[in-house]
Amino acid sequence: MKINQTGKPLPPSSNGESTARSPAAKSGPAGAGTAIAPDSTRVHLGTTGAQLRELESSIASAPVVNSQKVSEIKQAISEGRFQVNAEVVADRLIDTVQDLIRTSTR
Repeated sequence: MKINQTGKPLPPSSNGESTARSPAAKSGPAGAGTAIAPDSTRVHLGTTGAQLRELESSIASAPVVNSQKVSEIKQAISEGRFQVNAEVVADRLIDTVQDLIRTSTR
């Protein structure tokens, strides 16, 4: 049994990989009346962005679980009415392995 992906990928960032804050005046005796240089308030999100893309990819490839179907199968097993068709299981396992081989060679 194959499960189709239903998750949607995250939208791309609209502000790029880095963002600059506007300079702000310091308060207190050490910085009275002085402004912070614009370069010192720059925030770089390069590694964070890459980590988020990696996380998105792993979430998108995670299987979706149908908890109702799982409950039905558990109930059938506990009642002794769940039957496994070995031929169907073998055929679908072979299909899955072939799909994995095809996607890994691309």
